[in-house]
Parts: sequence; structure tokens; C-alpha cells
Amino acid sequence: MNRPPLKIVILGLSITSSWGNGHATTYRSLVRALVERGNDVTFLERDVPWYAANRDLPRPPYGRTELYAGVYELKDRFASLVRGSDLVIVGSFVPEGIEIGRWVINTTGGIAAFYDIDTPVTLAKLRRGDLDFLDRDLIRRYRLYLSFTGGPTLDLIEKEYGSPMARVLYCSVDPQRYHPDGREKLVWDLGYLGTYSADRQPVLERLMLEPARRWAAARMVVAGPMYPPDIRWPRTVHRIEHLDPGEHRRFYNSQRYTLNITRADMVQAGYSPSVRLFEAAACATPIITDFWEGLDTLFEIGSEILVAKSPEDVLRYLREYSEEERKEIGESARQRILLRHTSEHRAAELEGYVREILFSPK
Repeated sequence: MNRPPLKIVILGLSITSSWGNGHATTYRSLVRALVERGNDVTFLERDVPWYAANRDLPRPPYGRTELYAGVYELKDRFASLVRGSDLVIVGSFVPEGIEIGRWVINTTGGIAAFYDIDTPVTLAKLRRGDLDFLDRDLIRRYRLYLSFTGGPTLDLIEKEYGSPMARVLYCSVDPQRYHPDGREKLVWDLGYLGTYSADRQPVLERLMLEPARRWAAARMVVAGPMYPPDIRWPRTVHRIEHLDPGEHRRFYNSQRYTLNITRADMVQAGYSPSVRLFEAAACATPIITDFWEGLDTLFEIGSEILVAKSPEDVLRYLREYSEEERKEIGESARQRILLRHTSEHRAAELEGYVREILFSPK
């Protein structure tokens, strides 16, 4: 079926810099797929010093990316673009997001949508009243609330917060960028990629650092910034301060297993997969993860992903599973990704939501 192309504007936290955020990876994957499907996509990013100093993709080779210095410049330069677009998406954690959201809703002739890449965090902040990029009034006025979290949270957004339409738009992965690479040597028994987070650290302690202390021959690695200097790393755990997205595939392909740890708010909400989960699976790297509600709707536990609650669980997987079992789990997870969780799937889902609004009775 021929689909008319959409003119889309995305105002997101960042697409040019992945430093200290998971938003850029998600936006890159989504924009690439939307453009490849024939849509006209412009990404508007606030030019802030901490991303300006750490831009690993200053000129994305898909769509159009524009930087703006502040809200006044945004309105002055891009009002006609926003006004003439079919879909305008404002992302979570965009600076001055409430003012920008109101302007988008009042300006665009198309669909104004909110993309929440941090849904449980957003809702927790909203309840506490310390949110500066979204409020209850905006939730009711955005015609579409796109959520990184599925399951019961979608009903909550509609029934408690008054969204006209809440739909899940999980993160995804570009299989052209993330795939097995037989040239890479297996260096690590277990690896973890993630920025430091106080609520994740106890789980990292339980599922990696303690197993590393118990297994003297282990080869483990933690990659990511912002870890406090007083953390006592076991001698069997290597540290990488920052890993550019271009190195992620190589990183996953050098691990026998990779560890996934979920933020506490995400665990509580459930149905909140991280982009790292999909990236590792696309590389056919077997994943050991903490458990959260909804995990079994994305992967088959035991055959496509492994759940660990204790150091003993982790050590059993690392030391007792055969190489054949390990490879089979990784490849099964990869096939699941190719079937349901690529950037192409997400772009098609987003287009479907737009059609749902356009062709629904007023």
C-alpha cells in the first residue's frame, strides 16, 4: 500500500551527542528509519555547552538537523516549519519543554505529540511537582503521547492524566549497525554498558561486582561515565570511562555475555526495555538481566534471555552453560529483534498512530 510521506518535526533532547544520555541513540535510529521510508524529517536541538563539547555525530547523515540557542530563536526561525508539518513531536527533558509544548500545540496545523523516553521518571516527577518539560494541561492537549513504557502505564496516562491517546513506542535498534561480527575476539566473560545511576549501583554490585570477587579468573568490564571515584572495583573488572556509539557493536561482540540493569522507576512500572537490551540482542550477545514485569512479552525467558537475581545465578550462567547453549540463546534473541524491534518497525508503528488519529472520528 502506498503511504503518503509525512512532514515531521522532532524537538528532542539531542541527536548530535550521546554524552550522558540515551536519547540520541533512540532518535538517530528512529529518524534514519523514517527518512528511509520516504518521510521528510527535521530534528531541532537546543544548542547547549555540554553537548556542544561532546558531539559524536555533529551532522547526522539523514533528515535535517538544526540547532537553536533558545526559545525565542526557535519560534523566530522555525514557526513556518512547525505550522506546515503533519506531525510535531516534543521529547522529554527538552529544556523549557512546557513553553515549547504550548507553542507547538498552538502553532502546528498537524498533530502535536509528546515522546516520553523516560516515562516512569516523568510521571514520578510530575507527581512530585518538580517537572519543567511537561504538565498535566499539556498531557491533555497533546493529541498523542508516545511512551517508552507500555503495559498498564498507557492506561494510567489516559485515565488519570487525560491524554486523548497514549501509545507505546519502544526504543529500537538499527540491524545494519548492530549485528554479530565474527572478526571480534571474545575478550570479556561479562560486560556492562551504562552511565552511573545510584539506583542501579546496588544491582551492579550484586550481579557483577560480587561475582567478579568470587571468580578469580573472571574477565569483566564496565563502560560508562559518572561513576564516583570511591567505588572499589574488583581487580577482575576493567573500567572504560566512555564508549562512543560507534564502538558499541564491537563492545558487545567482544563479550561472552552482557549484563542489563534497569532503573528502579522502570522496574516499578514494568514494560520498559532499554535500548542497550536491543543493541546487545541484535549482536547475538546473550543477555543476563534483572527481572521486571513485561520482560516476557519482549523475550522468551530462558531461551532468548537469562534472568538473574543473585551472584550465584550469574556465576552459573557464566561457568556452567556450554558454548553451544550460549550461542543459541544469543541467536534466538537476535531473531526476536529482527522480527519485532528494529527501527523500521518503530517508524512503521509511528506512521500507524498518525493514521489512526487522521482517520478516527473527531
